[in-house]
Amino acid sequence: MSGYEFSRAWFDFSFNHPNKVKPVHTAIYFFAIERCNRLGWKENFGFPTDLAMEALGIKNYKTYICALEDLVDWNFIQWIQKSKNQYTANVIALVKITKAPPEALDKALHTTVSEQCSKQVRSIASIDKQINLLNYETLNKKPFLKIDKSEIPKDQLGYYQWALKFHQLFLKNLKNKGAPTKKVEMTSFKNCLDPIRLMLEKDGVSEDQLLLAYELLNGSEEFWKGIILSTHKLREKIGQLIAQRKKSVKLKTMDLQVQHKIQSYD
Repeated sequence: MSGYEFSRAWFDFSFNHPNKVKPVHTAIYFFAIERCNRLGWKENFGFPTDLAMEALGIKNYKTYICALEDLVDWNFIQWIQKSKNQYTANVIALVKITKAPPEALDKALHTTVSEQCSKQVRSIASIDKQINLLNYETLNKKPFLKIDKSEIPKDQLGYYQWALKFHQLFLKNLKNKGAPTKKVEMTSFKNCLDPIRLMLEKDGVSEDQLLLAYELLNGSEEFWKGIILSTHKLREKIGQLIAQRKKSVKLKTMDLQVQHKIQSYD
């Protein structure tokens, strides 16, 4: 199921059960959909209580946990592992709705829209959605370096900044070696951005670790500069880069300590 299908199933349910559903249910369910999406639509995923409460502005733990239990009872969320208290994470799964949804909401919306020139409104909405999808597909295929920052969706800007930083570094390293740069220059937006996004969202790589990798590739060490020339290869090798960078820093610190001891001895 897509995010749209989860959304539609939920609003069909809430429309038919107005005596049950409260805003807190909608907030928690849609935050669960958002987290699942950011984790690459994992089947089972961690759903930290403190994170959800802070993101949704829910102050009372009892309010939060009761609403979450309702979502489980209504078969929108499945509990894989229940947390012991508010400071540990639940592990949950989104339940895929396979039965056909009730038609009450569709009929109500159809009636309302018909009374307000429905044909024109629906045509505009349909065109807007098609244009948005087309724009996103075009953006993914477009060469990364030919994209203006204003074209980037707001939720992708952080990934874009990191991808641009590394992409410019790859080009600099190639030029320093007198190697061709055309292949790197024509890399698509999707191929540059996705590995950065997956490292940060799925692989557990932190921005500090990305910075360590960048410093090594931008330093005097020549070995990796001819190997890592794309964010895809960066994702593949970042564990080795981080380990090497930390080892290098440790050795430099050790050298300074030895020098200090020699100076003190003199």
